[in-house]
Amino acid sequence: MEKENISEETAAKLRDLDARIASDSGDEEALIARGRLYWALGMRSEAIGDYLAAQKLNPSGKGAQLLKATYEILDFYNKDLYNP
Repeated sequence: MEKENISEETAAKLRDLDARIASDSGDEEALIARGRLYWALGMRSEAIGDYLAAQKLNPSGKGAQLLKATYEILDFYNKDLYNP
């Protein structure tokens, strides 16, 4: 999903988070919140970018945990789903 195809409420949340991050690039909470919102919108690469930025700020924090979980989800493979 692209930013143009989202609800006005979601767009407002993204604008707010963008503004918070622009004014304070070290706002780990805002990076994580925006990453989660991007993930929910199916914007995986943007979410990963925000999780990476949050991890750089706090290597053992929530951003690192979310990044690890994201990679586990993306790396998941079930051979039975592809070879019934």
